[in-house]
Amino acid sequence: MASVRTTGAFVAAISMSMVLFSYFLCNYRSKRKTPSPLSKNKKPRNGLIHAVGNTPLIRINSLSEATGCEILGKCEFLNPGGSVKDRVAVKIIEEALESGQLVCGGVVTEGSAGSTAISLATVAPAYGCKCHVVIPDDVAIEKSQILEALGATVERVRPVSITHRDHYVNIARRRALEANELASKLRKTEKIDGKVLEQINGCISDGEKKGSIFSSYCSGGFFADQFENLANFRAHYQGTGPEIWEQSGGSLDSFVAAAGTGGTVAGISSFLQEKNPNIKCFLIDPPGSGLFNKVTRGVMYTREEAEGKRLKNPFDTITEGIGINRLTQNFKMAKLDGAYRGTDKEAVEMSRYLLKNDGLFLGSSSAMNCVGAVRVAQSLGPGHTIVTILCDSGMRHLSKFYDAQYLSEHGLTPTATGLEFLGI
Repeated sequence: MASVRTTGAFVAAISMSMVLFSYFLCNYRSKRKTPSPLSKNKKPRNGLIHAVGNTPLIRINSLSEATGCEILGKCEFLNPGGSVKDRVAVKIIEEALESGQLVCGGVVTEGSAGSTAISLATVAPAYGCKCHVVIPDDVAIEKSQILEALGATVERVRPVSITHRDHYVNIARRRALEANELASKLRKTEKIDGKVLEQINGCISDGEKKGSIFSSYCSGGFFADQFENLANFRAHYQGTGPEIWEQSGGSLDSFVAAAGTGGTVAGISSFLQEKNPNIKCFLIDPPGSGLFNKVTRGVMYTREEAEGKRLKNPFDTITEGIGINRLTQNFKMAKLDGAYRGTDKEAVEMSRYLLKNDGLFLGSSSAMNCVGAVRVAQSLGPGHTIVTILCDSGMRHLSKFYDAQYLSEHGLTPTATGLEFLGI
């Protein structure tokens, strides 16, 4: 009889425990409601344009652990157009529309090694505009394929010095003038005797446009001029820089990045050093570029070269979109404490190391930036926080930077098993 009572008491105790557990579990769940993806702080963004920016700042674990520093990367490859240049494209177009230099239905022209062009082609339709791009024929072929798929018209031209009239940037500038001349002629013709030219499928039929590269009516052209247009600088001074400051809690010691137009490194370095003059900002420069010499020695040329006139050979560097042999208006705004030189082999090895150890599939300029981050970490020593830019992914670099045969032909086949290529 005693054992029955004991068993009954034991069962009753278990039952009471289950009741209490269920009560507290339900009460906990009711208080801890899973937030909706569309909660108050995560409202849907208003179209493509508002999806640009506010990219995450992530810890690059492998590099941080190897150097003893916190190395952080701003994931600009997560922008809608796939690169940091989305910010620049939006800023350039918006300022041009506000100033009246560009109107809805107009054509935005640009000379670009790829990323800015892709960003312009991505965002231009959101503003009711078209895009015409002049691109060097030595860049990865997938970039021009992406541009055409986005609806842009593409001219591939041979690489020449910026002083040559047929440098891709100079051609793009002329294309904008041609579009404006065409629009002006059309407006004048439409006013003659009050008659309007006959148009078939939007194309002029009287030969007025014969010889023009623009195959349909346009409302004029605007040359984006990413190298000299300070909207580039402002995109980063007003956007990327403040985001880095906020996401890092203002707790960073250094920023490092490569430069092409110079807008990214200039805008971010200017903002960060205004917030805290103790933040050290550095340039990482690829082969064939003169910016390292300019920052460290005050000149961009050697005795054998004239500043701004050196022809950047396609084989100077495998990296795309960074490195230049002239001073742009954007780069002049940079606040730099020093510069490092990176090599193609280091960039290739870094890209494979990050893919293997962090799952980061990065483009050539992003890999070079990470080389720069490690160089800064080695210089400053453990315990510092260093931020860099992960500009774009490797998806636009398959035919060169990630092509085994191309790398083999240029002696760049990756062989490292760790970070020994940087002395770690």
